[in-house]
Amino acid sequence: MADTSSASTSTHAKTELQKDIFILKQLVGKDFKIKYRRSFLGVAWSVLNPLLMMIVMAIVFTTIFAQGRNESITPEMYPLYLIVGNVTFAVMSDSTSQALSSIIYASSLLKKVKVHRFVFPVQKVLFSLVNFAFSLIAVAIVMLWFHVVPTWHLLLLPICLILLMFFCMGLGLLLSAATVFFRDVMHLWSVVLTAWTYFTPIFWTTDFIPMMDSHILRVLMYANPMYNYLQFMRDIFLFQTCPTPLEFGLCVAWAVIAMVIGYAVFHKNEHKFILYI
Repeated sequence: MADTSSASTSTHAKTELQKDIFILKQLVGKDFKIKYRRSFLGVAWSVLNPLLMMIVMAIVFTTIFAQGRNESITPEMYPLYLIVGNVTFAVMSDSTSQALSSIIYASSLLKKVKVHRFVFPVQKVLFSLVNFAFSLIAVAIVMLWFHVVPTWHLLLLPICLILLMFFCMGLGLLLSAATVFFRDVMHLWSVVLTAWTYFTPIFWTTDFIPMMDSHILRVLMYANPMYNYLQFMRDIFLFQTCPTPLEFGLCVAWAVIAMVIGYAVFHKNEHKFILYI
């Protein structure tokens, strides 16, 4: 009797998982079609946008602010340094910005269909991963232009992406739950992202930190989750080396912390969502 009950539970869990995966695929496909609907260039914008941003920012920061003129980053390496940081940070920025309002925008569906609520913020993160895949074409173009030969270190890319995805999912779950109860989160998060962008070495290098304040600022920089993910990506694309144990450990730690906190807050409050959406 116990075996029958266990088998029934296992079958039910498998069916629920298959349903969640099907819904995720449908939602990602829907977002993809909406994003590029009535666009002449369509998906090409996912390649052109990071390229155009890189060109503009490279010109500005190699002339006006003189970035890329130090021992670690040469002017020839700076465009690749810039685009890798830009597309990596964009994954977090885009996915969390979309995830925080995902429950609210899915309110009509949640009121009609029984579905696991976590699917909606997770789907936004997965969609940002699809955009990132196209952005890698832009990175490849820059590598080809500057004659940067890929090495076996790129095999570590899936590991970095998985850790970054879990970090973004954790943030997305936390923000989506908070937004249901406090709509101000939508406005506040844009301010946080702006500050986070400037505090993360996307277009500036670590040598830009004034020496007299270097100790405090470097500690804060290492405590910045996105610094660690950007550094991981630049290690395998630009510096062609493995991430340090500390760097890898911090990437894992931030992914775990974000997922644990995000899921705990989301799971504790999801039964009350229907009352506020």
